[in-house]
Amino acid sequence: MPTEYHVGWKTLTTHPATSALHPYSSMTTLLTPVARQREIIEVLIRHGWEYMRQLLTIGKSDEPELPAPEVLRNILIDLGPAYVKLGQLLSTRPDLMPSAYIEALSNLQTNVPPVAWAEIETHLRQELNLPVEEMFESISQQAIAAGSIAQTHEATLKNGQKVAVKIQRPGIETIVARDIAVFKQIAGLLSPTNFGKRYNVVALADEFSTSLLSELDFTQEAEYTDRLRIALAHSRWFDPSQIIVPEVFFSSKKSLILQWLDGVPIFQAQMTGDRYGGDVEAERHAFTTLIFRAFLQQYLIDGFFHADPHPGNLFYLRDGRVGILDCGMMGTLDRRTQSIMVELMLAIIDADPDRCAQLTLQLAEPMDINQPTNLLRLQSDYDRLLRQYYNLSLAKINIGEAFGKILEAARLNNLRLPSNIGLLTKSIANLEGTGRGFDPSVNIVDEIRPLMSDLFRRQLVGEDPMRSVLRTALEFKQLSLDSPRQVGFCSIASPPKRCVSISVCKI
Repeated sequence: MPTEYHVGWKTLTTHPATSALHPYSSMTTLLTPVARQREIIEVLIRHGWEYMRQLLTIGKSDEPELPAPEVLRNILIDLGPAYVKLGQLLSTRPDLMPSAYIEALSNLQTNVPPVAWAEIETHLRQELNLPVEEMFESISQQAIAAGSIAQTHEATLKNGQKVAVKIQRPGIETIVARDIAVFKQIAGLLSPTNFGKRYNVVALADEFSTSLLSELDFTQEAEYTDRLRIALAHSRWFDPSQIIVPEVFFSSKKSLILQWLDGVPIFQAQMTGDRYGGDVEAERHAFTTLIFRAFLQQYLIDGFFHADPHPGNLFYLRDGRVGILDCGMMGTLDRRTQSIMVELMLAIIDADPDRCAQLTLQLAEPMDINQPTNLLRLQSDYDRLLRQYYNLSLAKINIGEAFGKILEAARLNNLRLPSNIGLLTKSIANLEGTGRGFDPSVNIVDEIRPLMSDLFRRQLVGEDPMRSVLRTALEFKQLSLDSPRQVGFCSIASPPKRCVSISVCKI
């Protein structure tokens, strides 16, 4: 029997017979906003998320209750591509979500059938603005990969260059825009709650909407790919000739033509050890070390990093080199943040909760300005968290996991860190998981050591020593002008560590 629901300012009718809609049925038949809202309600009913059903149907605004992590994951899959992307973005935010949800959403994927070639060819012809046969010598009509946003075909250009052609699913931009409007409406309904105010859900919805829309612009991915390739073409810590980021041959908003990388995902690699005297383990170790150092340069030197180094995006090429694919999700870090994150890593290794708390406060801001942050509680939480690392060797410390726990503890203490810190945490966690899955002997702490001297030099004098000297002189001049002041130094011995605190106070 049909049931009427009040959703926002609309009245909807759901029909039980249609509740088992295919999550990607809207790929071929675009639903109206009202029909889409009805479909969302039916998915929520099917999975038993009572709070959200009531929020959408009767406007209930009690404090939110999340379903179990796996249930939330399945709801997002059933709701389709925009919500899958939303889940993937949420997995980069340990400052917002508990660790169990981060883990459940981290490998959120969908099994999507590829769009038929006839429809893709028409779409590709429009993007190229010329017949497909004029651009390509040949192109496979069978997609080699299909995702919620796009699919990829193997092709050969007229000059004989083998390429990968990435093309958006027809109509996906309209579908995503429609779903963005719906979850912005949901954010509006949540905004009066304490949860909505604490997490500023309206601003978060805007942030996620911007991220989703940017992923639909392949010209941005093309720019990111070029930028990463240029950055990794120079290094003092690894051989740049052994890292390949595909060249971009063509890009438009909905299509991308990239250099074909002849290889396999890292976990499918069949190494021979030919360049290492037949020692397969030596080749495996060198290959993993190369990946770690390339990513550490991105994090700590370049400040521009690939945010999703899962096993499918890291390739073992036929000639033994590393291929890095899919630059659709990238992160940036400024110099100050890079410096703080290095210090935070060292504080974790030293199991120093006080320093962890100080560094967190340098990055974070209160979620609720009316609720003061209790520094002693934060330090106590960090102390409990870091105790698990006391007796571990450096090789066994998982830095990505530790960063995630630091962010989660900060969230529980009313602190919000910038979204790029969550993206960095996800990237490091993926890197460590992939790297250690391929070669358990490699760890991020060992691989960061060759960079440390350059990192410390840059922190002390920067890239331009004369500019740094001038800046320091101006800072001391300002210090002398702001008199009378007293600078006191105190050193407190606490073997085997020594901490030096510098206090500046007016007399």
